[in-house]
Amino acid sequence: MARKYFGTDGIRGRANAFPVTPEFAMKVGQAAGIAFQRGDHRHRVMIGKDTRLSGYMIEYALVAGFTSVGMDVLLVGPMPTPAVAMLTRSMRADLGVMISASHNPFDDNGIKLFAPDGYKLSDEVEHAIEDLLDQDLTRRLAASRQLGRAKRIDDAQARYIEFAKRTLPRNLELDGLRIVVDCANGAGYKVAPAALWELGADVVTIGNDPNGFNINDDCGSTHPEALVAKVKEVRADIGIALDGDADRVLIVDEKGQVVDGDQLMALVAQSWLEDGRLSAPGIVATVMSNLGLERFLGGLGLNLARTPVGDRYVLEHMREHGFNVGGEQSGHIILSDYSTTGDGLVAALQVLAVVKKMNRPVSEVCHLFEPLPQILKNVRFKGGKPLEHSSVVTAIDGAKARLGSNGRLVIRPSGTEPVIRVMAEGDDRVLVETVVDEIVAAVTKAAA
Repeated sequence: MARKYFGTDGIRGRANAFPVTPEFAMKVGQAAGIAFQRGDHRHRVMIGKDTRLSGYMIEYALVAGFTSVGMDVLLVGPMPTPAVAMLTRSMRADLGVMISASHNPFDDNGIKLFAPDGYKLSDEVEHAIEDLLDQDLTRRLAASRQLGRAKRIDDAQARYIEFAKRTLPRNLELDGLRIVVDCANGAGYKVAPAALWELGADVVTIGNDPNGFNINDDCGSTHPEALVAKVKEVRADIGIALDGDADRVLIVDEKGQVVDGDQLMALVAQSWLEDGRLSAPGIVATVMSNLGLERFLGGLGLNLARTPVGDRYVLEHMREHGFNVGGEQSGHIILSDYSTTGDGLVAALQVLAVVKKMNRPVSEVCHLFEPLPQILKNVRFKGGKPLEHSSVVTAIDGAKARLGSNGRLVIRPSGTEPVIRVMAEGDDRVLVETVVDEIVAAVTKAAA
């Protein structure tokens, strides 16, 4: 059954427009608070946020909702999404909430919920909360003496920094490395530079002056151009780009070349295989990861398990089948030995550990395979089902036949906007471009 309010990553939309309004956020707090009240103990919820202006509005609306059903609230302010997940577990909270729209522009926002174990909610739990959202909850509000309290946790950033540092060997230091970190003017703007500095790196920071409006604005993992320029300017050894809620990471090597999530997963997989740390003979990625990654892993005797796009699907497959490394080409890297969700800082630290271990330039360490030509184009449509049109079906079938077993074709509607994404890859760039253009033309005509 389709979810009514929850998307692939929580509730998300334009700030101060339904469903991201203060009124609805308050009811989300009430509904989620009721859903997670289990037992007679004093229940509490952990709430973090990124740096969007609308975060204040949503934060206090959630506080009103949770306290009105008798839950105490722990506020940690701007913190990475993985930090909220970690703190939810470590502080024994009954629920965790992250207020963020991740890599979206500032005028979007969202509400992500975490269970007590730090994992995102299952479809079943989200359905239960949605059922409550459609009910009148007046009779389920707390009595006056049972209302919740709210307080700020002043040392939350230090707790997360120590957690991130402990994912490295105790004797490993980053001395001798000049690192540029782009915090996307987002949730990691304090903790990421601090953790790197405490580990001994020479840290140059950009994208660390949030003003409520500039999150992800020409910075961060979705816009690495600024990081590339800064790495070259200061002759850094490596650049690290986070996104707005710091659950994604991309790397820039000393030559200014961008290293995507596929290369980072290959690096971690190879390193952990050598160290005997892989819990399964392979990793998990989505249908969008490059065929070059699959071939590289095959050369190591490892498998690449593919899932639909979305880190939640990657994580579900990891948990079900016992993998401890997974992620997305976009930079969501999930290392389940440490985190219950993508963690940009922790993933970057694992890369830095390999760089220090090998004592070679990042351009050599992080470029493990040559990606196959991969073309992705988006087709916007107003309605209907253009993918079911006979001309589109014919174009898709023809493209699959021409690409053969040495190529891949992925066509999917976006889960967040009226867009159809057409991706093809293979050894022959001209052929890949041709089949994508032909399918795009057919979809565009069918959608007209």
